[in-house]
Amino acid sequence: MASMTTTTPMTAGAAPPGTGQAPANPVLADLVVDWFGAHARDLPWRHPEAGPWGVLVSEIMLQQTPVHRVLPVWETWLRRWPTPAGLAAEPSGEAVREWGRLGYPRRALRLHQAAGAIVERHGGAVPDQLDDLLALPGVGTYTARAVAAFAFRQRHAVIDVNVRRFVARAVEGTAAGPTAVSRRDLELVADLLPADPETAARASAAFMELGALVCVARAPRCPACPVQEHCGWLAAGSPPSDAPARRPQGYAGTDRQVRGRLLAVLRDATGPVEQELLDQVWDEPVQRGRALAGLLADGLVVRCAPGVYALPT
Repeated sequence: MASMTTTTPMTAGAAPPGTGQAPANPVLADLVVDWFGAHARDLPWRHPEAGPWGVLVSEIMLQQTPVHRVLPVWETWLRRWPTPAGLAAEPSGEAVREWGRLGYPRRALRLHQAAGAIVERHGGAVPDQLDDLLALPGVGTYTARAVAAFAFRQRHAVIDVNVRRFVARAVEGTAAGPTAVSRRDLELVADLLPADPETAARASAAFMELGALVCVARAPRCPACPVQEHCGWLAAGSPPSDAPARRPQGYAGTDRQVRGRLLAVLRDATGPVEQELLDQVWDEPVQRGRALAGLLADGLVVRCAPGVYALPT
């Protein structure tokens, strides 16, 4: 980690989220945007041809999932359903099937529900207003702001874990930000955004990219950071986080693993599946039954008849 002899920590004002007010600290965004121009990953959802639907799909797929796993599924999904109307016209089970092994498959159902709402309420076009995006099923504050910024080039504070960590370090001089996004966080990030909406949208993507590639949680690459001379965390001597360490969530042997195996059988089947076939995926009957009950409760599986199951239609 680089040691700094003369630094100027950034301080934040209180601009309301999404306003066109000039940033209180323009140098921070300028430096990160310049870095982004040279180092941004070439991701397909960042291309204009991806359109708002491609951006929305990417944002939902990227939740708790790394880019390298999302890329092939996103490309397959957009080839099959290049518009919300295409997805809405199919049974929800097809969305679950196409989701494959991406994980957290309830997101597939939420995307299907969102596609239906887009067709019903907005004529098949992803809406460009924040309130309309927030009203879509399964679209929360982060996703709505991300789509408004990245698809429609609007000025909104977009905060994921990478942005929160970068701003906590650079602006507040602490090792980590809070686990939940507050109004103060939105104001803090909005205050860093350039006044021009197009440039602000680019800055939002740049903050996220810097947090993902350079200002990482463990062993941040401070010598490669474009704002190291303005970083409050470095100026404070890189203090460690006082938050309790979070242990990585295991997977092997969990209900999540059993759910995944049950869903894999149903995805690969061309029709309903008998209980006997599902029983083969996991030896422990109580856990297997609990996992299957959870899939039924979540709407990811339906019971066609006693002892017969399928993806939803």
